[in-house]
Amino acid sequence: MDSPGESMVARAILDSSDRILSADPPIELLHIRAGGAAEDRLAVAPIARIVRLARRLGIAVSRKVCVADEEGDLDLWVQARPETGQIRLSVSGWRDRAAWRPRATPRDYAAAGADFLWEADAALRLTFLSPDAGCRHGFDATAMLGRPLNALFVLDGASGPGLLSDSTPLDGRGARLRPTDAPVRLSAAIRHDGMGGIAGLVGATYLIDPPDEDEGARPSRAAPLTDSFTAGLDRALRTPLARIVANADSIAARADGPIASDYAEYATDIAHAGRHLIGLVDNLVELQAIEQPDFTLAATPIDLADVARRAAGLLGVRADAAGVAVSRPGPADSLPALGDFGRSLQILINLIGNALRYSPRGGEVLVSVADEEEWAVVRVADHGKGIAPEDQPRIFEKFERVDPTEPGGNGLGLYIARRLARAMGGDLGVESAPGEGATFTFRLRTR
Repeated sequence: MDSPGESMVARAILDSSDRILSADPPIELLHIRAGGAAEDRLAVAPIARIVRLARRLGIAVSRKVCVADEEGDLDLWVQARPETGQIRLSVSGWRDRAAWRPRATPRDYAAAGADFLWEADAALRLTFLSPDAGCRHGFDATAMLGRPLNALFVLDGASGPGLLSDSTPLDGRGARLRPTDAPVRLSAAIRHDGMGGIAGLVGATYLIDPPDEDEGARPSRAAPLTDSFTAGLDRALRTPLARIVANADSIAARADGPIASDYAEYATDIAHAGRHLIGLVDNLVELQAIEQPDFTLAATPIDLADVARRAAGLLGVRADAAGVAVSRPGPADSLPALGDFGRSLQILINLIGNALRYSPRGGEVLVSVADEEEWAVVRVADHGKGIAPEDQPRIFEKFERVDPTEPGGNGLGLYIARRLARAMGGDLGVESAPGEGATFTFRLRTR
């Protein structure tokens, strides 16, 4: 479609059902090329959304939109004005823009000798796999489509938000095929949409030949996160996430006036999601520190019973909201140990918080202390669904969760907690069985 020119204003009148009563040729042609017929509702979706919004609010609404049209896009300025059951539409701007073309396509990787190709959308769900990928490599490629990227790959090292915040998110990254545990290397590039936003990833998979028996076992893990990565992630995400959470909390609290309860609930969900992402950023920054080869913690005299009391107290509001009682050491209880007060508090907040998350309403979390020879021991027990023996080693690994579909958590808390415990000369373990709850044991030396 030839653009009518930026200064040209095309007009139309729509009835109460969004059907065109009259329209200038440019608007009528857009409607037809979008698949609309004379008796159909306005078929140009971006313009139709503005029309519906104006009708619902009962006021004139003006917006800039981008409309896809054959081989090009059109930037338009649209105004919709309600008038006695009709909508008077004015469309101006009419600026041509080259249609979006992906910066990277699967063909870009085909010549590099990849074993198979894949694509994922902005939510990191698989949208394309090479047709023969599954039969050649031991998984059902059709069943994988629409599932998260981590359903197919277990990435070595950190993953998550960094995959869509770097121009080369996967450049030879080590990984394993989850269905077969085969080692692979991944390469990918970010795909951008027509507005310059992130539309997902397009990438390639290269299988790594298994080593000979005399060459050792599995390939070494990726290097720890770098200072520049975590510092950049912190700067890039913390401020906008904090702003999102603050605004969502303000909306949920109806600070600027009454709103429908559904919208308040949506705002609460947004705030919870924002806090979850801030927690992930915190954990990734923490991860950078604890994975340094020289990471150590000073061992100073602390009262581990006092630390346990404080941790339980800090989570009192969350426990009340969850309807779960927390039994903690009494004021007279004392348990001398050698460790770092702040890090010990961090570990116990993580353990008690997890216990609250998995405890049923009306249940109880028991926090107890004991002096066992040269060890000072804190146990955090819940009456949740428990953890199968085969899953217990996994929960202390990075980005591993027994059930990824459950809300909350990012698979880093227990990994960090155990690393911190061992950096203080102690340890962290679990005893559990399905249906019988779980007991986490945090121990530090007494001398």
